Amino acid sequence: MRNADIGLIGLGVMGENLALNIESKGYRVAVYNRTIKKINDFINSRGKNKNIIASKDIEDLTKQLKKPRKILIMVKAGEAIDSLIEKLIPFLEKGDIIIDGGNSNYKDTIRRTKQTEEKGFLYIGMGISGGEEGALNGPSLMPGGSYKAWTEVKEIFQKISAKDNTNNPCCNWIGDNGAGHFVKMVHNGIEYGDMQIISEAFHIMRDFIGLNYEEMHNIFKKWDKEELNSYLIKITYEILIYKDSDGDYLIKKILDKAGQKGTGKWTAINALDIDVPLSLITESVFARNLSNKKKERIKASKVLKGPERKIKTKRLQIIDDLKNAIYMAKIISYAQGFALMKKASNLNNWNLNFGNIALIWRNGCIIRSNFLNKIKKAYDNNPELDNLIVEPYFKEVLNKNQFGLRKTIKRAINYGIPIPAMGSALNYFDGYRSELLPANLIQAQRDYFGAHTYRRIDESTNKSFHTNWTNYDRDTNSTDYKE
Repeated sequence: MRNADIGLIGLGVMGENLALNIESKGYRVAVYNRTIKKINDFINSRGKNKNIIASKDIEDLTKQLKKPRKILIMVKAGEAIDSLIEKLIPFLEKGDIIIDGGNSNYKDTIRRTKQTEEKGFLYIGMGISGGEEGALNGPSLMPGGSYKAWTEVKEIFQKISAKDNTNNPCCNWIGDNGAGHFVKMVHNGIEYGDMQIISEAFHIMRDFIGLNYEEMHNIFKKWDKEELNSYLIKITYEILIYKDSDGDYLIKKILDKAGQKGTGKWTAINALDIDVPLSLITESVFARNLSNKKKERIKASKVLKGPERKIKTKRLQIIDDLKNAIYMAKIISYAQGFALMKKASNLNNWNLNFGNIALIWRNGCIIRSNFLNKIKKAYDNNPELDNLIVEPYFKEVLNKNQFGLRKTIKRAINYGIPIPAMGSALNYFDGYRSELLPANLIQAQRDYFGAHTYRRIDESTNKSFHTNWTNYDRDTNSTDYKE
């Protein structure tokens, strides 16, 4: 009897919580996991007495679903998804919908959408953010792929998603093929930037200002009630005050080596591939890489000496400057992320709605914050906005807050505190606002040693030039000018 509204494969933490979330909204869910014990454990514990059906295998799962079948896959990204799709296809009919809810590479999603549609099925690659708590209580959902599938899944996904402060669902259609997973990837890249900025502020507070954990807790808690309000600021002040079983602060005992699952790296690589300056997010990835050189850093700390750290400015002024620095760096991080999405949207004909993306991120996801309301408003007012940092609200904030960032960076440099994300934010700001950059010298150098040609400001920009810089009597083959 095909009476389940949706099927779910993969009962890890995220899969279990999504199944419970969907069931709680009035839907019947058929579940399957490769390990049968996992199914039985779930049905007899968290799924007990709920409108959830256990399936003995993939064929059994498909037989229990209403048509068109909707099957949400929550397994590890990569070959496991391709393998599972191959196993599903023999039991599907035209119009059935496969949904990948993992952190898949958007290029894989483009390929899978095409291959699935060619067989007569529909495919959705859906980014999901919010962790296990979000999966259970309301995540931010970013679906993309076969648009024909959207009308079939829209009601379910919008019901289970988080809602913003006006009760709008944090879920809307993103775009064709890999658009949903691309936007989720950028979300995670911005998340890397946000976390690195906050950790740099923590470093300054701890090692330069010399604040204790309770003092830092109080400062972050205060900031969370102001313009820096966000989920990441909230969990930061909760982490800083959390004590271990021996009564000491747990944060002191955590090894300073940061892990990563790869989406930040993907974001940086894709920015390089399509020529978008994503310096802050990329530096955040590199900062995690450097943190993992723990043994080397310990050795280096014994022989490489930095400046003496003496405070010459009042603490309150340093803290106020630091707050302004965080806000400015945060704006730059988001601006770079949205610039990357705009370029990718144009290249892939996705027609991304950036105001809707800001709304989707307004709640449920890791980077949720009141700040996203400003971004939504900016794109609602000007959907063709080149860059967030020139929008009226953000322009005013950056022009004002740059002095707090400059002073924070100056102090950090003078006293040997590494601040790759904040430093990158200022460099991007100063570079973007510069009418003239020294790239003309780089072009001359490239033409000198490689005959790569250049363009002139007093000639048509479509015309390329090559100079025989050494005046040697020789023929040189120049190559086409590249931006």
